[in-house]
Amino acid sequence: MKLYIKYMVSLRCKMVVKEELKNLGLHFTCVELGFADILETITEEQRIELKKNLSLCGLELMDDKKAMLIEKIKIVITEMVHYNDELPKVNFSEYLSNIMGYDYTYLANIFSEVKGITIEHYIISHKIERVKELLIYDELNLTEISYKMNYSSVSHLSSQFKKVTGLTPTFFKNLKDKKRTSLENM
Repeated sequence: MKLYIKYMVSLRCKMVVKEELKNLGLHFTCVELGFADILETITEEQRIELKKNLSLCGLELMDDKKAMLIEKIKIVITEMVHYNDELPKVNFSEYLSNIMGYDYTYLANIFSEVKGITIEHYIISHKIERVKELLIYDELNLTEISYKMNYSSVSHLSSQFKKVTGLTPTFFKNLKDKKRTSLENM
């Protein structure tokens, strides 16, 4: 049985879910960002208890089909942008459609309806947060970051960065108190 869990964005979240499942005597085969595969059928009492315990940790057990689909989209984008060494070289729409097994137009319409922003803007927000992270680490120059994040040029990256943050990448890099949005808040 698959359980869908909202706001899972880190390894720590996966550890919390594993611990809560163990506490309820549930055996899992897989716990990934956004879901857990369990061997048993969960009882209503276990579901209520799990929902309550996850809520205390800032996570949410989901029941609604649209919400589950939105969460899957967010997870695919988060993994694609933050946990891959390089972004895919295909269009994001094609990538999402292939991974999700749905027509991109359908995914985009549901995402916009529920989240109030387009998938494209959501991806751009994540890419800019990743760029900020790479700038803070100071291991790559702007050209290398541009290539890694699959921008057509440094100027495209710079203009998108400025449009989202109001700052140039260089100005951001030189700031003493660097502000990043945590993945949990995106």
